[in-house]
Amino acid sequence: MTFLGVDLGTSGVRLLLVDEDGQPIGATERTYHAAHPHPGWSEQNPADWIAALEEAIAELRDNYPQFSVLRGIGVAGHMHGATLLDDSGRPLRPCILWNDTRSHAEAVRLDAKDQVRAISGNIVFPGFTAPKLEWVRAHEPDIFAKTAKVLLPAAYLNFYLTGDYVADMSDSAGTSWLDVGNRSWSDTLLEAGNMRADQMPRLVEGTEEAGRLRPALLDKWGLNGPVSVAGGAGDNAAAACGIGAQNEGQGFVSLGTSGVLLSTRDGYHPAPETALHTFCHAIPDRWYQMGVMLSATDSLNWLARITGQKPVELTTELDGTLQKPGSVRFLPYLSGERTPHNDAEIRGSFTGLATDTSRAGLTRAVLEGVAFGLRDSFEALVATDAKFDHLIAIGGGSASRYWIELIATTLGVPLSLPKSGEFGAALGAARLGMTAATDVATDTVMTIPEVRETIEPNQALRPAFEDAYQGFRAAYPTIKASQ
Repeated sequence: MTFLGVDLGTSGVRLLLVDEDGQPIGATERTYHAAHPHPGWSEQNPADWIAALEEAIAELRDNYPQFSVLRGIGVAGHMHGATLLDDSGRPLRPCILWNDTRSHAEAVRLDAKDQVRAISGNIVFPGFTAPKLEWVRAHEPDIFAKTAKVLLPAAYLNFYLTGDYVADMSDSAGTSWLDVGNRSWSDTLLEAGNMRADQMPRLVEGTEEAGRLRPALLDKWGLNGPVSVAGGAGDNAAAACGIGAQNEGQGFVSLGTSGVLLSTRDGYHPAPETALHTFCHAIPDRWYQMGVMLSATDSLNWLARITGQKPVELTTELDGTLQKPGSVRFLPYLSGERTPHNDAEIRGSFTGLATDTSRAGLTRAVLEGVAFGLRDSFEALVATDAKFDHLIAIGGGSASRYWIELIATTLGVPLSLPKSGEFGAALGAARLGMTAATDVATDTVMTIPEVRETIEPNQALRPAFEDAYQGFRAAYPTIKASQ
């Protein structure tokens, strides 16, 4: 038996085929693009997802004979996107993506409504699904009137695979329509957003079988079947499954374009006032919380771009030995910020520049600013009684040992680096497909990756970084006032 994980990302889809022991057999990916027809808009054609998926499937089928014994599929997807379908299941317009900010005014109005935060467990962010539908209702009323179903991107792939409208709890928790504590659609939230229960997909847990692969696809892909399709997961919940974070105290730091600090929770501990996200996990009876900063490696990429260097060239200049915080401070709000400020308008800044400021000094400031932004999320999580013995570091930025030691020192928590291999959202999705097809226990499947190295906080520099972090926190009101 083999199992397939599908990671539907914003810029492309990645497929990972694994054996019955969860070991990778083969992987492939296809890219596509988002459209930005107006400032702040970000859209994709769902047909592009299907075309990319089919091309990737054909490659796996042709190159790996083990594909013929496929028994389970799991789909992970970028969250919050609004795919509007008519009563025949056809998309009515391009999907409005998570990073689309056109519905900021609608988000503010929804967030202010009675019981919305209390039931959803979250602030209504502009990127969430519910305000997108309010925008469509106001600006595209004909399309809103024809909307029979609203699916998230991963749920749309599930629909393509099974022919059924079905979504998992973790992805649905980011809509502002789900009662996150009770893991069910909320009539109150739907009414607040002028939506109906019949427009929502059927809910399942991420580990459950959502349906079976359609006969037409069994034939097209050369499979005998049956092939179970799991409920799947939102991308970060799938990543948590990929690194084995399924119990209280387990979590990760992700240094990607955005930065994520995620903690698995055994219970439901909402804290919307902190701008933390509190979502259902893909695993039954589990939740997770995460703080999100919008510009993590994106901050380093920006500095590399304007200095004509590559990011690795900038970090190499730091010699690898962690230094105490420099005199230059960087606020990493290049695209606004989520946790803890929930401020789409704030922008970044350098302060403390002098005639002797070097390029290396700017790099240090950027790395420190991102670390301090992650510390903001860490403090918000600790305020909800989250506990951390250590965290796993993933994402492209984790290749910089200097940066990882800096973050470990700023947080006061050891960071473990996995050995090279698969441990991301595609693996988590494959693991969900395996549980749906075989009913194997999640503890057996969702194991922690082998660790290459654990980087401890630099205790000698902890006081200096603590002082610098307090200065970073104090700078936010000042820059906000100046803008």
